[in-house]
Amino acid sequence: MKKINILLISLMALTLGACKKFMDRDPLSKISPDNYFTTEKDLKLYINSMYSMVPDAEGVYNEDLDNVVKSSTSEFLTGRRQVPVTGGGWSWSELRKINYFLVNCNRVLPYSTTRKYVGAAKFFRAWFYFEMVRKFGDVPWYTTPLDVNDPALQKGRDPRKLVMDSVMADIDSAIVSLDATKSNEQVNKWTALALKSRICLFEGTFRKYHKEFNLPDENKFLQAAADAAALLMAGGQYRIYTSTSQYAYRELFSFKDANPDEIILTRRFSGALQIYHNANYYTITASYGQPGLEKSFVNSYLMKDGSRFTDKPGYDKIQFYEECQNRDPRLAQTIRTPGYTRIGNTNKLVPDFGAAVTGYQLIKYVTDETHDSYTKNDNDMPIFRYAEALLNYAEAKAELGQLTQADIDQSIKLLRDRVGMPNLNVATANANPDSYEAARYGNKALSGALLEIRRERRIELVMENFRWSDLCRWKEGALLTKQFKGMYFPGTGQFDLDNDGKIDVVIYEGTKPAGPKGPAYLKLGSEINLENGNAGGYIVVNRNITKEFNENRDYLYPVPIQERTLNKNLTQNPNWNDGL
Repeated sequence: MKKINILLISLMALTLGACKKFMDRDPLSKISPDNYFTTEKDLKLYINSMYSMVPDAEGVYNEDLDNVVKSSTSEFLTGRRQVPVTGGGWSWSELRKINYFLVNCNRVLPYSTTRKYVGAAKFFRAWFYFEMVRKFGDVPWYTTPLDVNDPALQKGRDPRKLVMDSVMADIDSAIVSLDATKSNEQVNKWTALALKSRICLFEGTFRKYHKEFNLPDENKFLQAAADAAALLMAGGQYRIYTSTSQYAYRELFSFKDANPDEIILTRRFSGALQIYHNANYYTITASYGQPGLEKSFVNSYLMKDGSRFTDKPGYDKIQFYEECQNRDPRLAQTIRTPGYTRIGNTNKLVPDFGAAVTGYQLIKYVTDETHDSYTKNDNDMPIFRYAEALLNYAEAKAELGQLTQADIDQSIKLLRDRVGMPNLNVATANANPDSYEAARYGNKALSGALLEIRRERRIELVMENFRWSDLCRWKEGALLTKQFKGMYFPGTGQFDLDNDGKIDVVIYEGTKPAGPKGPAYLKLGSEINLENGNAGGYIVVNRNITKEFNENRDYLYPVPIQERTLNKNLTQNPNWNDGL
């Protein structure tokens, strides 16, 4: 089935237009199961409508935490979130649609026909509930399409253990029911294995590090994460994309059509059908808050030979051109570094401080200049890719205390091979843990190898909507309260960022100096802020805004007020005050 996400646009108009309230009955009340689910075509069309659950592009690339920082500070970072009246992620219309299908799809057709469609529905139910548990913890578990007056709508929240055990049953059923035919447009056995590894790694590590919730079976989930990833790896359907160029990592995210070797599930876009996203616009204008990589994250990129940048003497006072030399090639394929050129162009470009508040300007997902206007990108967005499964495997094995060099050789090594980096040596990493990375995590008892796997995950998956999920499950929300920083400058003056003999940036005080039009003129104290003023230091972002993270509250979202008003049996998450 070609371009399933494009077909979805027309289906959504028929099946989703009225889904605005909790368990809304439209449009299911207009479909009779006795005369609708009578052909395989009916099943296909109905299942296609479930792809509305697939995140949109901005939900993938638009990170706003401690990897990518912006000129504005969200309420999530300041700790000033309030309990919403409605919304806030507490939405159930997709679940009712899924449950309606599962209850009614076998009335006419034999199971031999419905099997793979039942598997797809259970895949989406497992995904739906995983996202709900990830946000809210305990949630009501429903398996039937409830009507608005059904007494079950007044039930309380089911325990997380019951819900997650049910999610495991659904995803295991999906794995055995779905076809093994490879496709990055439709869910299949391999997509289900990828989802299972994601779900189980989250749940296993969440239970391990969040002892306050007293949740059992952490190792059961961690083992299931490793096993699911191992089955996906053994299936031989996917590989890490490589090319003859030195820019394979960058190419993977700029391809118009998702690479089928590595991308397990994609969200499709189409210029012909005017279905676009904004990735180029996001990175080259100030409209999205000038997103840029954060300095301590840039420091985490290793040297090209595998040594640590933060082991270099005076690493904290190295300027842009020098800090970019001989680094992990993924750095130059994620941000503008000296010598950067746009796809389809030979003009060398330096970072634009008007588009990147830290100076580290993003290029991941950026295509050629013909797509620079608002909503003009039509390159596909990765939702599940093989690299994630490899990282899930390595991390689960490390958390279980089972990690061997052979495990690394079939996972992390493949990611580093793509960019010509040395392999991770488990024994060496454990014997000499990175003190810079260890300090990031409060010097907890993490092995050197696990620190390296976390580094690898952060670098490989940046701008793919994993960062909050990772910080949440590791119980590292406090990292969001640190002062976000950018490039280092020794003070005011003129700076050549790419060492080509031309001035690119002028930092000044007082009146703007006379000079050529080429450089970016940045007034100290208004257009740029340095740690120590005219004495220099790192760029500091939103220095005067206090950021807070409540360890006893902020790992879970609040239940909206309206839901608790309508259902008195719904309890609120700890330390969220809604006045009820």
